[in-house]
Amino acid sequence: MKGIKFRLIVMNFLIFAVWGAYLCSLGIYLGRVGMGAHIGKFFAIQGIVSLFMPTLIGIIADRWVPAQKMLGICHFLAAIFMALAGYMGLKYGNDITFGQIFPWYALSVAFFMPTIALGNSVSYNALNQAGLDTVKAFPPIRVFGTIGFILSMWIVNFTGFKDNYMQLFVSAAWGIILGFYAFTLPNCPVNKNVESKSFVDTFGLRAFSLFKDSKMCIFFIFSFLLGMCLQVTNGFATPYLDAFGTDPQYANAFAVKNNVFLSSISQISETLCILLIPFFLKKFGIKKVMLIAFVAWALRFFFLGAGYPTGFGLVLLILSMIVYGVAFDFFNISGSLFVDQNTDVSIRSSAQGVFMMMTNGLGATIGSFCAQAVVNRFVFNPSADPSFNIMTGWSTAWYVFAAFAFVVGILFAILFKYKHNPEKA
Repeated sequence: MKGIKFRLIVMNFLIFAVWGAYLCSLGIYLGRVGMGAHIGKFFAIQGIVSLFMPTLIGIIADRWVPAQKMLGICHFLAAIFMALAGYMGLKYGNDITFGQIFPWYALSVAFFMPTIALGNSVSYNALNQAGLDTVKAFPPIRVFGTIGFILSMWIVNFTGFKDNYMQLFVSAAWGIILGFYAFTLPNCPVNKNVESKSFVDTFGLRAFSLFKDSKMCIFFIFSFLLGMCLQVTNGFATPYLDAFGTDPQYANAFAVKNNVFLSSISQISETLCILLIPFFLKKFGIKKVMLIAFVAWALRFFFLGAGYPTGFGLVLLILSMIVYGVAFDFFNISGSLFVDQNTDVSIRSSAQGVFMMMTNGLGATIGSFCAQAVVNRFVFNPSADPSFNIMTGWSTAWYVFAAFAFVVGILFAILFKYKHNPEKA
């Protein structure tokens, strides 16, 4: 087990490098080939597959195929399908259609999404085998996942792949490397003789009894509503910044030519804001921390709508990237800790699954479709007046998203009853 921390750092780096190659730049490519109206579908599929694939792959890893091997198999399959999506882009160029690329992309995402949980399982198992404290040892390792995501974004940005199909090949290349690497990681045990369980127990459905608790029910409902914000900027922030290139006064601006690099400030902020969570939870409690997240999401969207690539507008765009760290971490990580602290140990893992389903599953899926409808209405509306300014349409769309986050935040402040006890935080 010598050097296990470094080996897990490499694994986490590669997992998120696979994702970072396209997650924040795919929208630019889709917009360039005339599929701007379909961006929401490409991001919604991540939520749809997250509803069932992590559970199914997790059961296989628990009972039949060791998690590290399952991690490798999933990344091989995801890479193959992503490469096929890239090949469709190469073959058909600007004439590519939704039906030619989306099925391959969807299959790739279906096998990628479970690997985040598998990576956690492999990490926890290896750290336990090495006799290390997972609570202390894992977070610094996981940070390198975000670093991998950022580096992959930079590669795509500075190679010029951000607006073409080559970003899909970059993702596939990372996946192939990780596929081989995963098979070298410490073996994870399987339990082939596991006792028979009911369907409810197997799929962790007992955790849904938490909805009988009014406090938890309200929390999960608002988790769903806030989850609707998760994929909005992933799908539409860089296409929005790219659209400034149609205006001669902004066409050569650094923020336009390097919009994926600018967007990576969000991930840098996310990494740094993780360190603030323990203090804020201890000091203010989950309700105020979640309210801060709602306000941060509203500001994130508002700054994007009010910003532009030069002068004070650039400052607003940078602020929107910085505030993303607070919006994402104070919601996702703090919410996960709240669920952990307020559920019985017998359903704790399943309760985390419900939280993820409400946020990254249902919330992100429905949010992606709703965001696409808003963007279609204000940006890609073919019946719009010819004199309509597309950038005004983009700003209007961002203001709609900001208003949504702000209103939901007010409702959360009114409806979620929670008294913070600093001694138990």
